[in-house]
Amino acid sequence: MTHSIHNITNNTRFHTEKDETILQAALRNGHLYPYGCQSGACGACKARLVSGKVEHIMRDPGVLSDDELEQGLCLPCQAVPLEDIEIEVKEIARAREIEIKTLPTRVREKTLLCEDVVQLYLSLPSTQTFDYLPGQYINILLKNGRERSFSIANTPTQAKQEGLELHIRVVPDGYYSPQIKDSVQVKAILRIQGPFGTYFLRKDENQPIIMVAGGTGYAPIKGLIEDALENDSKMPITLYWGARTRADLYLNEQAEQWANRIEDFTYIPVLSDASDADNWSGRTGFVHDAIAQDFPDAAGHSVYASGPPVMVNALKEVFKNNGLDADFFYSDAFDYAAENE
Repeated sequence: MTHSIHNITNNTRFHTEKDETILQAALRNGHLYPYGCQSGACGACKARLVSGKVEHIMRDPGVLSDDELEQGLCLPCQAVPLEDIEIEVKEIARAREIEIKTLPTRVREKTLLCEDVVQLYLSLPSTQTFDYLPGQYINILLKNGRERSFSIANTPTQAKQEGLELHIRVVPDGYYSPQIKDSVQVKAILRIQGPFGTYFLRKDENQPIIMVAGGTGYAPIKGLIEDALENDSKMPITLYWGARTRADLYLNEQAEQWANRIEDFTYIPVLSDASDADNWSGRTGFVHDAIAQDFPDAAGHSVYASGPPVMVNALKEVFKNNGLDADFFYSDAFDYAAENE
């Protein structure tokens, strides 16, 4: 049975197919709603259900709480309509014209950035175009039908010259990431699909930017920063990078170089588990606590956060308490544990 979906924000209507989620139906009908992981783990698609009933395929109370559910919120990537519904979603126009493609790529370079992070550059076919917005992600398609999602860490201009850049966290006992480290060689062919997601720089927002990376969440953040630099953005940027130890800041020198040569760019690394061997004199503790101290009044800023859900959720609470307009909080949350199978 099909059901009608009415988005009261822009008065648009479309219909679902059998067992289709709100997000799947929206994308199929040409409506780009905010989304990230598509698995219910990040909360980027969270929207208000004005009327009607839905059933969530999967709901993590840490992402969509019982209280939020009672208040009428839902996760469109997991919510299947049980009847005609009305929702309230701010539709995104900018990424509509980008085509999702499935392409073969070739591993051009492979570098171990630290003990558990591999940097890959994937060369794109010379006969194909692959358009994307920095900050979006791709899926690597595996032979057994599974897929793994990785954020793109460079801009389309850079990708044309050097290939798509990925930063892959090697998860202990993971299904796929250890293969990247141990088995995948330069010149290997990897099939990809994408781009996906609505995590990209909103260039029409004329206000200071706070960017927060956790672990390999630095990858999409790097893409956003380099996009801003390519477009000669004049907005002040403050970058926080939260990690456990000094070694986990695997491209620390790059961020330091940006801070040294770019006016109105500030870089603040924060270590949560610094050891004596790190000889660390910088900030310590959790990155969200450092931000809470530095920005007691975050009103008038745009925030881009990328990293584990626990970090992103903590940041949402900090910025909510510190006056940030929730419409200006953009996140790309992912869970390393999802690779363990």
